[in-house]
Amino acid sequence: MRRILALLLCVLFPMSAFASEDGYKIIYDGGSIPNVKAGTDMRLIIDGSNIRIKKGDTEIVVIPASAVTEISYGQDVHRRVGAAIGIGVFTLGIGALMLLAKSKKHFVGLTWDDGGKKGGLALQADKSDYRGLLAGLEGITGKKAVDSDTMTVKN
Repeated sequence: MRRILALLLCVLFPMSAFASEDGYKIIYDGGSIPNVKAGTDMRLIIDGSNIRIKKGDTEIVVIPASAVTEISYGQDVHRRVGAAIGIGVFTLGIGALMLLAKSKKHFVGLTWDDGGKKGGLALQADKSDYRGLLAGLEGITGKKAVDSDTMTVKN
């Protein structure tokens, strides 16, 4: 129901109403964008019929929405072992509680084919922007995002 409402709102209102003035905060996780290292903080801007990715004031890539072939998403859940060990050195009780805490990372993947120029990227979205980012990408491209956590790989 939420997804239908989000898509309906994307059609009725401009994309700028959903994203902040300067887009969505993302972390580049890898892909076919040259000269950009994994872990780089960037912004994804949904604008008219394009998806723009910027680092600071520099535009890194512009992807026409019509060229997007697939949108995928997934979550990486891991225990905060490093933090638990660090805190556990000083206070055993709090360190044990931290070991039970989980953190989630929200990933979005895009692939595109712009007149034979194929590319793809994986990015990490902020937990507060994750759903809005997906709804915006689905709305502008007309593609439904695929949950990569439910996909199984068979050899």
